[in-house]
Amino acid sequence: MLSVANPISKAIFDDNILTRSDVTHTSQKAVLLLSCPDRIGLVSRISNFIFERRGNILDLDEHVDIASGMFFIRVSWSRDDVSITTADLQGAFSPLALELGADWKIYVIPEKPRVAVFVSRYDHCLQDLLWRYKTGEFAMEIPLIISNHRDLEDLAAQYSIPFHVFPKTRENKLEQETKELELLKENRVDTIVLARYMQVLSQRFVDAYPDRIINIHHSFLPAFSGGSPYKQAFERGVKIIGATSHYVTGELDEGPIIEQDIIRITHKDTLGDLIRKGRDLERLVLSRAISSHVDHRVLVNGRKTIIFT
Repeated sequence: MLSVANPISKAIFDDNILTRSDVTHTSQKAVLLLSCPDRIGLVSRISNFIFERRGNILDLDEHVDIASGMFFIRVSWSRDDVSITTADLQGAFSPLALELGADWKIYVIPEKPRVAVFVSRYDHCLQDLLWRYKTGEFAMEIPLIISNHRDLEDLAAQYSIPFHVFPKTRENKLEQETKELELLKENRVDTIVLARYMQVLSQRFVDAYPDRIINIHHSFLPAFSGGSPYKQAFERGVKIIGATSHYVTGELDEGPIIEQDIIRITHKDTLGDLIRKGRDLERLVLSRAISSHVDHRVLVNGRKTIIFT
């Protein structure tokens, strides 16, 4: 017989008391993403920092890039002592980070990143993204959607998300981007998702959100570039098609890759089949990339990424 004096055992059988898993889930957590030159004792130094602040490590994953001599780590820990603020935590870690020559960021959960979605006229990625967002699949907030057309305004309204339109021409592009950047700042946006946004961002815009603009496109580039890649691929009789999600840089479609996937194609597939399968992949790959980013599982290593699973 279970003893009532055991609070954890009693909690499992009492609907009015949180189970152990519930308690863990509701505890505040912190996540550290860090990269620095490799040296002996890095995991120990970081773990000791967490221990000294009464943190309990929940997950730790590290990687050393032998070629560059760089060390990468993602570690999450519980923070039952929530009297330590995020600013205090970052301030306390700064001396160690400086000593290690590290690029780093500490995130506190359940604080959620604020993500702006940019779209044009294609709706498949936005439809999927908003559905997943509504079901709570993404640990983020979407304060606004920005577009260069009004086509998807009704879709945004279904989810009660403000929809802002900035029509773009060659003459007004920089002026419109200035307005967009101001709007993003007003809404404290951390990350931008290009959900099939058919505009090339200026270098100034990209520089404002380094490694925080996520794009999705088919994987035919550069072989099948232009406005009808699926038609070109169909005419060439390709055997696979794919999709790629990456961070945006000043080099068009050359940013660090976050997620990719492919699907087989046969001679029986029509052009319509390729388009349908390609859009399915775009939705799936974009959702995976967003999840990795907002869960703080991505570190950029030059032109590549480290994705902690």
